[in-house]
Amino acid sequence: MSDTVSLPLWLAILLGILAAWAALDRLLIPSVRWVLRRRVNRVLEEINTRLKIRIAPFELTKRDVLIDRLLYDPQVQQAAEAEARETGMPREVVMERIRHYAHEIVPAFNAYAYFRVGYWIARNVARSLYRVRLGYEDEEGLAAISPAATVVFLINHRSNMDYILVSYLAAEKAALSYAVGEWARIWPLQTLIRAMGAYFVRRNSKDPLYRKVLERYVGLATAGGVTQAVFPEGGLSRDGKLRSPKLGILDYMVRALDAAGERDIVFVPVGINYDRIFEDRSLLHELDPDAPKKTATASVGTTARFVGRNVWLRAFNRWYRFGYACVNFGSPFSLRRYAGRHGIDFRQLSREDRSRKLEELARELMGQIARVIPVVPVSLVATVFVRSRSGSGASSSSKARFCGSWRSSAAAAPTSTCRAATRTTPSRSASGC
Repeated sequence: MSDTVSLPLWLAILLGILAAWAALDRLLIPSVRWVLRRRVNRVLEEINTRLKIRIAPFELTKRDVLIDRLLYDPQVQQAAEAEARETGMPREVVMERIRHYAHEIVPAFNAYAYFRVGYWIARNVARSLYRVRLGYEDEEGLAAISPAATVVFLINHRSNMDYILVSYLAAEKAALSYAVGEWARIWPLQTLIRAMGAYFVRRNSKDPLYRKVLERYVGLATAGGVTQAVFPEGGLSRDGKLRSPKLGILDYMVRALDAAGERDIVFVPVGINYDRIFEDRSLLHELDPDAPKKTATASVGTTARFVGRNVWLRAFNRWYRFGYACVNFGSPFSLRRYAGRHGIDFRQLSREDRSRKLEELARELMGQIARVIPVVPVSLVATVFVRSRSGSGASSSSKARFCGSWRSSAAAAPTSTCRAATRTTPSRSASGC
């Protein structure tokens, strides 16, 4: 009984590692999880007391649960059966494709990451690059939105900076869930984006099974009250003008409206504008039909030179911000009132009729966005030059004509882009009018 048992050194080290892992798994990890969960719950309680639009329970549901709900959604199941019949694939293979799509789409919202990490990043990036201004905001309209309504912010798309700028300025109102393109599906960016509540979209996918899974996720999120932010143009504006809207995401949303239910869908038009955007030269290059197409290597080189030049200027204290960036929040637009006024039930319409009604709704919503796009100093001065007949943008007559039209439009529409822009522009820049 008193014999000594000797063990090889490698075995003793292995047993020590296993013992440490068991202690970590059984004692430390549960304690850490409890501490983190408690901290997240405190953040949620604090945030929900100050947000104008509360975080929906749907967003706080575990990601695995949402994926299962999507997998076993009756419409998704019907699409899986149809796909299996048409292609001859085993149903298990089709369901595995659906699971892959669901994992790709469904976000993993983390309130702590959104309001502690994401907000800090958005605030510092936006304010370091631009003179950020909140122009017009219909505070009474936003306050009057029913707590049971699903709020959708509709935004014109000027730059990839839009995500950061709007998230920063809307942080006191709501946590926004964006539809993000495939360009952002790179590690570790995709992990952060999912934690911020965004979902990834294959914008040009023709796969009907994928489109059905995406449709059902957007429908479930909309029916669940998730506050969303959508760029209806579906891509960046090349010249600052509004592009024709894409109807896909809008179609998925309006079909989630139950005319007899208590949950309304409220669209909030958001106008955004900049003195200068990072992509301006690239976007203008695309508008030139005679310009040679840039290769991926050339695009990377151009981006590297742009970043390097700005870093060099900053290092020698010669760097300036890219001017003003302004955001306006317009008056809420109730889909239920619109449908009732026109006698429409989107869920009951045929595909052709729904497409026609959707185009009418989209034109109305794009008009709402156009009315709140702010005017920033560079675009204002550029307009003076363009409208000057004499060729001298600084002539007193051209400035007088333009300032007269500016004042009359501001008086006619107190919530228009002109009035909002006067709040954006410092008094020194506006003193000429």
